[in-house]
Amino acid sequence: MSEPRLTHLGEDGHARMVDVGAKDVTERVARARARVRMSVASARAVAGGDGPKGEVLGVARLAGIQGAKQTGMLIPLAHPLPVTFVDVRASVEVDDGLVELLSEVRTVARTGVEMEAMLACAVAALTVYDMVKGIERGVVIEQVVLLEKRGGRSDYLLEESS
Repeated sequence: MSEPRLTHLGEDGHARMVDVGAKDVTERVARARARVRMSVASARAVAGGDGPKGEVLGVARLAGIQGAKQTGMLIPLAHPLPVTFVDVRASVEVDDGLVELLSEVRTVARTGVEMEAMLACAVAALTVYDMVKGIERGVVIEQVVLLEKRGGRSDYLLEESS
């Protein structure tokens, strides 16, 4: 078995965009998650739609969708993709001071949408932070993680311990 190598490095060691021209066009799906930790009081404001800048979750969802559509512009070696579906869902666990953002992105293309799914969550999480910082500066984006990808050469599913 050969040693793993970084696919975005050419033979000369310089960064390059991967050539996906020979890959099959298939349906590709990716799901990701971000978690944003804050005080119970801030989480209560988010859940109640009482953030200092207004209703937080709807704005964060829309920002995440916009972010997914801009991935090829923001991540230098990511391919611009014809995204066919983007969804960002948000939930609040008030007693835990946690906002959870889940994204799903789909395309029919030669490469996957993992970056789009993770960027959707990252942008949504940053939007939550921006909209809550007026009442709490200690908000922490704890996690942006790929949960699943399907389509292409291989599938992936994050195995989480409960």
